[in-house]
Amino acid sequence: MSLKDRITEDMKAAMRAKDADRLGTIRLLLAALKQKEVDERVVLDDAMVVAIVDKLIKQRKDSISQFGAAGRDDLVAKESAELLVLEAYLPARLGADEIDAAVRAIVTELGATGPGDMGKVMGAVKQKLAGQADMGLVSAAVKRALQP
Repeated sequence: MSLKDRITEDMKAAMRAKDADRLGTIRLLLAALKQKEVDERVVLDDAMVVAIVDKLIKQRKDSISQFGAAGRDDLVAKESAELLVLEAYLPARLGADEIDAAVRAIVTELGATGPGDMGKVMGAVKQKLAGQADMGLVSAAVKRALQP
C-alpha cells in the first residue's frame, strides 16, 4: 500500500471514529497532495508525499514558535496536535550520528573541501536523506564536515 493510500484509509478511519481534529489535519494533507498533483500534472510517489509532509511539518513548527512567542497557547496546542498527526506519516528519522556518517561519506564521495562546496554537498545530501532526516540537522552536519 502506498503512503497516499494509507493516508486516505486513515481519513476514512477518522471519519468513522468522528475524530474531527485528526480528520481536519488529514484532509489538509490530502489537499496539499492533490494540489501538487494538479499543479505539476504528476502522480505522487512515496518520496514526493514524504517531501510534502516534511514541508507541512516545518510549517507547523514555525507556527508553534511564532504562536508561542505571541502567547497564543490555544493555537500552539492546535498546531502541536496537527504536528503529531503529520509526523506519523514520516519514515523513521536518522539520529545525529547516522546523519554525520552519511554527510561525511557524501563529502568524501564528492571531494568537497571547504565551505564553498556547501551547495553541491547539500544538493546531494537532500537527495539521499530526503524524508529521513531533519534538514536543519543535516545542514549543521554539512557545515561541520566542511570546516577547514
